[in-house]
Amino acid sequence: MRILVVEDYPPLRDSLVRTLEDESYGVDAAADGEEGLWYAQGNDYDAIVLDIMLPKKTGIEVLQALRAEGNEIPVLLLTALGANEDVIRGLDAGADDYLTKPFNVEVLLARVRAMVRRGYQQHSPKIEIGEIILDTAAQSVSAAGQDVTLTAREYALLEFLVRRVGEVVSRSEIWEHLYAFHSEATSNVVDVYIGYLRRKLGEAGKQIKTLRGRGYRLTTGKDA
Repeated sequence: MRILVVEDYPPLRDSLVRTLEDESYGVDAAADGEEGLWYAQGNDYDAIVLDIMLPKKTGIEVLQALRAEGNEIPVLLLTALGANEDVIRGLDAGADDYLTKPFNVEVLLARVRAMVRRGYQQHSPKIEIGEIILDTAAQSVSAAGQDVTLTAREYALLEFLVRRVGEVVSRSEIWEHLYAFHSEATSNVVDVYIGYLRRKLGEAGKQIKTLRGRGYRLTTGKDA
């Protein structure tokens, strides 16, 4: 899953990036509204964490620009204490949620997870696809009733496939969403980790289908 953080205060921005990366998210960060809008318009994110008080363009202006062009990416606003008018304007402009500074990091992570679920039309943190059960809150996986231990990269890859169940997902889409792979020099890193996943999932790994020249598709186990 890929998140954009737009926050002008460097210590908070860096802290948010580290926190989200520790939760297996791929993260881009911007320091002002113009840069944040540029990132948001040019990339496919699963959610945006957007401060309201930003230089060059405010968070509200960024949000309004995105919604005006039909971009429905989930947005979590960060607001100053007592900035009730900004909260109202932000929600009316199309924000999905907000947090008032200072905030609890665990609360922020829970709200980001909830927004990502809603973005994929999935309302429960526990997702069952055939023999595979993935709990996005606990970041745990089981297959055919057995717990499966995955690395952060493997979990991120499986979650992305689960979010897109039934769809053909290209290697480039996986690469764009999962920054954990970007440190690998090999061009077949996605194929390698698909292989790791299949082996660890056992029989349930057969639900991950390869479509030659197109990418991969996670099936429910009932379809071909």
